[in-house]
Amino acid sequence: MFDELRRQLPATIMRENELMQYHTSFNIGGPADLMVLPRSVEEIKCVVTYCHNNAIPLLVIGRGSNLLVRDKGIRGIVMKLGSNFQEFLLQGDQIQAQAGISMYDLTRNAAAASLQGLEFAEGIPGSLGGAVVMNAGAYGGEMSEVVIEVEAIDETGEIRLFKADELNYSYRRSIFQDNSTYVLTARMQLVPGDMDEIHVRMQEYAQKRAEKQPLEMPSAGSTFRRPEGYFVGPMIEELGMKGYPYGRAQISPKHAGFIVNRGGACAEDVLALIAIVQKRVREKYGIDLQPEVRVVGEE
Repeated sequence: MFDELRRQLPATIMRENELMQYHTSFNIGGPADLMVLPRSVEEIKCVVTYCHNNAIPLLVIGRGSNLLVRDKGIRGIVMKLGSNFQEFLLQGDQIQAQAGISMYDLTRNAAAASLQGLEFAEGIPGSLGGAVVMNAGAYGGEMSEVVIEVEAIDETGEIRLFKADELNYSYRRSIFQDNSTYVLTARMQLVPGDMDEIHVRMQEYAQKRAEKQPLEMPSAGSTFRRPEGYFVGPMIEELGMKGYPYGRAQISPKHAGFIVNRGGACAEDVLALIAIVQKRVREKYGIDLQPEVRVVGEE
């Protein structure tokens, strides 16, 4: 199936039957038919146009921090924008960075330049591309407040530029979830600040995360979207389900809004636990909880 693509790209950036458990923060997931780790925009263009022209499913990921891959894996191609695609450019009080840079590195680069505005993202485990697509946020801040321009590629290989007012940002949503384009770079507008004060805020947020979230166990972050007027963790606690296990998955004993992998969990364990929580919340509160984690792969 992939012979034509093999002629266009070096073998060193292609992996057949790659287990997705090695590419998600959940440590869960069956094999992808083919994973590609591009190093340039030209290689990305090659992959997206090949998939478009040959009707091959394409999934683009970063660090896999908000992803649950089913146990049968992924048919088609997974393109991972990671360590090969993380350039960072400082331009006055603006930062332009490639989609593969980790939020960890991005926030520290901003702090080192005495630029404030990204402190809220301290500890967000994903990549910039994922954060832009999901409008990631924490501690009263979110990406929509700092992103002013996004460069993306569509399925035909055309590079498109989106200004802030075109991104259709809302709670954990953006235009990129609906328009078949893939984020390449983002430009962020920050504000000059005091480096020490910026580091203090980041340390405070890091301490809060460590105290409240199960960072020591594999997970995909918050499992459910927050329904208006409610907080998911306390709702699940009131149901007496904090620490509730299913197979090798478990509702975190530390924060009931997280499902964690106790070691050796499969996707079906997590999906079953999600369904149990949804059923009980619906029965008690009349609320239909929606997963925040993205579920992909063959059923």
